[in-house]
Amino acid sequence: MKEYAKGNREFQKVYFKNHEHELIELARKGQSPKALFIGCSDSRVIPDLIIQTKPGDLFVLRNAGNFVPPYKPDEDYHATASGIEYAVSVLGVEEVIICGHTHCGACRALYDEIEDPSLIHVKKWLSLGKDAKRNAINTLGYSGVTEELLRLTERLSVLSQIENLLTYPYVKKLVDKQKLHIHGWHYDIEDGSINYYDAQSGEFKVLAEL
Repeated sequence: MKEYAKGNREFQKVYFKNHEHELIELARKGQSPKALFIGCSDSRVIPDLIIQTKPGDLFVLRNAGNFVPPYKPDEDYHATASGIEYAVSVLGVEEVIICGHTHCGACRALYDEIEDPSLIHVKKWLSLGKDAKRNAINTLGYSGVTEELLRLTERLSVLSQIENLLTYPYVKKLVDKQKLHIHGWHYDIEDGSINYYDAQSGEFKVLAEL
């Protein structure tokens, strides 16, 4: 805690002081982010850092595997779904970014048998990646878990989550009207690059080259 306290003091003295006007304006006027960023909870993936955005630019949702559950309004609680609903219907974001990444623990765990009863929620959550796993195996075949298979699973999972996102009626409606745009990204934690899915070519391309 002392380390975090030191960090907060430095933040107040340096960053907050240098950006005080903008931060106070955000407090007074409220937020109006440009995009909803759905990313992984992995501590190595920091949305504002990897694309150099400022406070107020992104509405961020993070969970294990950057998964998007399909639309199921009859479920009692759903943090990810409520975040999507708020960002799209209340904040009016015009962009949604679903960002996967290399060496994703959730995608790797799709190939493991989870028997630990203390991981009951994790096991259920990982079912949201089963389509990506199946499609990756159908594409490459299966002769054991390889880095190639995991990288493909991570990218196919991004596309699978986009499909799930489009099951939300208000999302689909805005996409059809071209008032909301959905992007699929894959971040490489080893070199800092991001690849985006290009629907026309059906390939992931380098974001920095846009």
